[in-house]
Amino acid sequence: MKINPRARRQARRALVQALYQWQMTGGDTVVLLAQFQEDDTLKSADTEFFREILLGVIRVLEAATPPAEDAAGTGIDTLFSSYLDRKVAELDKVELAVLRLGAYELKERPEIPYRVVIDEYVELTKVFGAEASHKYINGVLDAIANDLRPIETAHHRAPGA
Repeated sequence: MKINPRARRQARRALVQALYQWQMTGGDTVVLLAQFQEDDTLKSADTEFFREILLGVIRVLEAATPPAEDAAGTGIDTLFSSYLDRKVAELDKVELAVLRLGAYELKERPEIPYRVVIDEYVELTKVFGAEASHKYINGVLDAIANDLRPIETAHHRAPGA
């Protein structure tokens, strides 16, 4: 199956919005999916990818035990909590959504090059996040990629690569 990069980019944009909304409201996933399909947000997006990633992230988050106020986090959050300069609970909700989505893709979708995942979510942070938060997101996602995909990241960073 041929991947349409523009459709994936649109899906990731909608993913940030949908996960942000879910984090803020804790709403029903079925209603959330329907809302995004009805309002044309996914008109030119890879809807299968959107659905798979959103449901996967929410499933992992719902299965995790809620972290204590001073805990590092659970589920997806443990993939990045050690790289933060604050507690997971203190992250801006846009940053949190982006990190969760990026970490999930890096872990669960190894066929997608790590640079693509990082670049896409950094660009989305420039759109939805605070002024300089894209630099923070870039550093954290890069650290996650080094943990989850050491061979891929080492190859990319090798001299002459």
